[in-house]
Amino acid sequence: AGVKYADDNFQLWIEGEQARLGETDNRLLNCRNDRRRAIWERAKLDGADFRAVGNEPGWHLEILQGQRILLVADYGASRTELPLPEPSVDSEARITRWDAGELILEVIGRPCRDTMSGESFESTVVVTWGDQTLRGCGRALH
Repeated sequence: AGVKYADDNFQLWIEGEQARLGETDNRLLNCRNDRRRAIWERAKLDGADFRAVGNEPGWHLEILQGQRILLVADYGASRTELPLPEPSVDSEARITRWDAGELILEVIGRPCRDTMSGESFESTVVVTWGDQTLRGCGRALH
């Protein structure tokens, strides 16, 4: 069952959320998808330089290729993508702020812990979008 990829040296079997990987003539190692980690790796591969997440309502934000901001809010029901303006930096307060008009992003150099997962992040993030203020945590991906 599943899908098998192989050549003379390596083979990979994928079935659902599990995979087996290894050299063709040796025992295969079992692997399991870490969905939480995979989401961050996917964002990095898609060109995100920074990613932030928050809860209640669920949202995530990415700064993509140093050129635009993508915000997906309300558990995926709302989305906006805007050009990334030049930031203003307050070195003393450790705050970098991007004012994109309808969206203001503040990345604060203060550790943050996700309220649902308990995961630790290097930055606290505040997003003001219309009349909403979204609070969460984020980290640089490169």
